[in-house]
Amino acid sequence: MTNWKKILTYFEAFKNQYILLTGLYILFALVLFFAMFSNIRPEKLNLVRFSEAEKTIVSPELILDEHSTSLKKNEAMELVSDVYSLKKDYAQNQIDMIDAVFKGISEVEEKLLTQLEAQSSDTEEQTLSKEDQLAQIPVKEKIEILNTILPEEVQIHKEVSSEALGAFFAATPEQRVVARDSAVTAVNNIMSKRIEIPEIDAARQKVESELRYVNISSTLKSALTELCKLAIVPNVVFDKEATEAARQNASDEVEPIYILQGQILVREGEKITQEIYRQLGLAGLLKDKDTNLPFIGLAILILLLISSKYFYFKDTKTNELKYTTIFILICSITIILMKIISLFPKINYSDIGYVVPIAMGAILIKLLINERIALLSSMIFSICGSIIFNGGISGTFNFSIGIYFLTSCIAGIIFLGKHNHRSKILQTGLLVGIINFILISALVMLKNSEIVSLQAVSYFTMSLFSGMISAVLAIGLMPFFETGFGILSSMRLIELSNPNHPLLRKILTETPGTYHHSVMVANLSDAACEAIGANGLLARVGSYYHDIGKTKRPRFFIENQLNMENPHDKISPQLSKTIIVSHATDGAEMLRQHRMPKEIVDIAEQHHGTTLLKYFYHKACQNSEKEVMESEFRYAGPKARSKEAAVIGIADSVEAAVRSMNSPSPQKIESIINNIIKDRLQDGQFDECDITMKELDTVAKSLFETLQGIFHSRIEYPEVTKQKVKEA
Repeated sequence: MTNWKKILTYFEAFKNQYILLTGLYILFALVLFFAMFSNIRPEKLNLVRFSEAEKTIVSPELILDEHSTSLKKNEAMELVSDVYSLKKDYAQNQIDMIDAVFKGISEVEEKLLTQLEAQSSDTEEQTLSKEDQLAQIPVKEKIEILNTILPEEVQIHKEVSSEALGAFFAATPEQRVVARDSAVTAVNNIMSKRIEIPEIDAARQKVESELRYVNISSTLKSALTELCKLAIVPNVVFDKEATEAARQNASDEVEPIYILQGQILVREGEKITQEIYRQLGLAGLLKDKDTNLPFIGLAILILLLISSKYFYFKDTKTNELKYTTIFILICSITIILMKIISLFPKINYSDIGYVVPIAMGAILIKLLINERIALLSSMIFSICGSIIFNGGISGTFNFSIGIYFLTSCIAGIIFLGKHNHRSKILQTGLLVGIINFILISALVMLKNSEIVSLQAVSYFTMSLFSGMISAVLAIGLMPFFETGFGILSSMRLIELSNPNHPLLRKILTETPGTYHHSVMVANLSDAACEAIGANGLLARVGSYYHDIGKTKRPRFFIENQLNMENPHDKISPQLSKTIIVSHATDGAEMLRQHRMPKEIVDIAEQHHGTTLLKYFYHKACQNSEKEVMESEFRYAGPKARSKEAAVIGIADSVEAAVRSMNSPSPQKIESIINNIIKDRLQDGQFDECDITMKELDTVAKSLFETLQGIFHSRIEYPEVTKQKVKEA
């Protein structure tokens, strides 16, 4: 039943933390949304056609003007002339028709000769030869027979005059062969070149020059010339496919017409024409055209930004409500500060965003959380800043400001390094200002602007001011976060390590032996923690305070017993145990009273864990006849719950053991270190922290190397040298 109650308690705690985290993320999303809402909201104007514009209006984004592009494409297509292609097969067709005419004439003669032979067989007397008889047949009759012989697609002979056809019929077969070959050559030569309709007469005139050297009678040449002229026809025709392809190419070569981002659509006082009104509508600046797309896009962007941070915290040890709250609070302050500055009136320049102390957010997050989340947060500031400072052009990004914010944040993180003194933060602010100055110079030159001008000087002034104010604000806000959230930052640790701190002065003046012991433990634990990736600075500062409880009864601890008797010799082992064990709980209580950080208190309380006071336990066993319970001689604990506390516990025992040795050698030191770690491991003192066996081995090596440097062997000077020194 008790287990179920514990489970329910854990569940309720988890549920409450989950609800709080969800609420924080929702609150952060609302801050981001309302900070950028006005910058992405499309500007709606109540404009009337053919009225005068009350102000200059620019395009909020890059827009494709499809209507103008289409008109330009149509104009380009209309400028393309029809494409005419050369049909080479036309020449062959005309040659085939000429050849068909000459073959038809020969067939007509053969047919007539056959008829004459049939007639001659019936008539005994033949006074004329067949050729003469054939010549006496009228040309008209021959043409009629030719019309019946030639196919329908051959029509050229019908255009030839009867006189020309008569000349062909009157010619001998040999002359017709010459005429045919000459005609084929002439037509082929002429029609092998482009002949358009306007050029047909000029092409036909070339027939005479082609036939002037043909060795035939003038009558036959004249008839042949007439036939060849009729055979010459235009061989260039309209090519529909080629024409459409040429027009499509012309259309494709037309560049799309865009309305550029920031392009002036209408100037103040200019009349709003139908074309200007159309462009305003295309840019979404008219009241009759409303859209929710910018708001949906902003919501998606915010969701992505918050998701990246959520999964980062979820997958690391910083997945705590405290760190999430700090992160969201710092980001919200920075973004609200951006928004407030963006609302300031702009005097002769629009880039007032350069004055925003943006590095403040990155510096605070690095100091209070870690470097990686600070780098990731720089992206949020960069993206949000590029939207908030978009110059009043809805839905656009100011990439110059985005680059400036990102560079400024990264510079602050890099220059801050691991040394987090207040003076170092101020130095970081100055260096960030210098980097901002250099970056502004680069941006001004990239825009091809004058490097020496009133506007450029204002940019440079703002960049330097931004860096310095970032440092001042970071220093001013740090105490509020440290106090409000109980954060133990590196800067806070460095402050606590100051020897002038009241508690450290108390240890130094009241227990100088304990102070020296604490400093030695600090050196050992710092190096060991750094070797395993733990917080070395926390280990060092925790070591300074881990034995603060000894200041209550300093003379009961051996390191403070200088030239005096050991008081434990006069009291019982049980009382000695009580005094020794109480220094851990007394120290934790003193640290709480002085409002010391919880991590320091835990180290003081846990550095001995529940280890056994072996010396007094064995002494009690020897002095008592009854059985002595081992549990009565153990520290109250708890056991070490962090790597730092575990390492300090080991270093504390090792330093005390090595210091008690008369002549520590490397072999003895190494043996003592290994035995102490082994005893604590077997005693279960590391069960509640996540230190690994490999890390324990690394800790042992680090402690050995550090102790070797402290207890190194010295040169033994000869006696003669000593005597000479004395004599001198």
